[in-house]
Amino acid sequence: MSTSSAPTPGNGPVPLPSSKPLGSLSVSPLSLGGNVFGWTADEATSFEVLDAFTAAGGNFIDTADAYSFFAPGNKGGESETVIGDWLTARGNRSDLVIATKVGALPERKGLSAANIKAAVDESLARLRTDYIDLYYTHYDDESVEVSEIISALDDLVKAGKIREIGASNISPERLTESLEFSSREGLAQYVAIQPHYNLVSRDTYEGPLRDVAAKYGLGAMPYYGLASGFLTGKYRPGANVDSARSGKAAEHLATERGRRVLAALDEVAERHDAEQATVALAWLAAQPTVTAPIASARTVAQLPALMSLSTLPLTNEDLKLLTDASA
Repeated sequence: MSTSSAPTPGNGPVPLPSSKPLGSLSVSPLSLGGNVFGWTADEATSFEVLDAFTAAGGNFIDTADAYSFFAPGNKGGESETVIGDWLTARGNRSDLVIATKVGALPERKGLSAANIKAAVDESLARLRTDYIDLYYTHYDDESVEVSEIISALDDLVKAGKIREIGASNISPERLTESLEFSSREGLAQYVAIQPHYNLVSRDTYEGPLRDVAAKYGLGAMPYYGLASGFLTGKYRPGANVDSARSGKAAEHLATERGRRVLAALDEVAERHDAEQATVALAWLAAQPTVTAPIASARTVAQLPALMSLSTLPLTNEDLKLLTDASA
């Protein structure tokens, strides 16, 4: 375990402005994705990224029990373990908002009440904490009644194990049913939604799902905010990018939409002397219902572009150009 002291802000990431409300929580306008911790970022590098993020004012960290069972040699829980070791080494748990998820880890698949309650205890042990700030259902499990899922989550809130609840990868119909059940029964209610949403993937969230989020006041934390790195602008025809996600990101180059978006990102980035990643996240942050986009960094060097999203003054013209290009 790394025990070096946290660095002080210097020439690193741009400090994030004031935080945003999310239920009873107060979160930074960028959520640091923890999917890379224990996967493409080892423990020492993960600690450096977490130190730099928090030194610049970030407090919102996103992970899941399933990260990263999909990587060779991993079984899941690696990201939570790295974060838990870092929290213990730094002694800063009360300063942070930790979000994790249940339902996708192969050994803890699904959303039965028994599974949720077993999974949360395992996440708490890996995170080395006695509470989770925001607990998401990772993927909806339509084999389980909404009443069972919400009641189980409410039990965990009452027990003090979680503070707020959210949903990821859920249909508008099931989200509405869940929210209405919570309201009718006076139980814990989702305050957050985590959709797949970015400049080249707008169709899943924009429409009925976003309408439900707006109606009930849910904050959206989009994942794949940079489309697996495509929206950083480093993927170009003939370019060879050293990344575990390069194949997925490069797929967008083959689409007309992807090429239009890249051209618009280049134009706006040049206009503001900014990086394409900053522009892409700033566009996302400006969309209705969005509270904090999620983006991950494998190295400290990748953080400044992400953390500048709230200080980039996109104009209405910029936003229209990006929106039209990505339609």
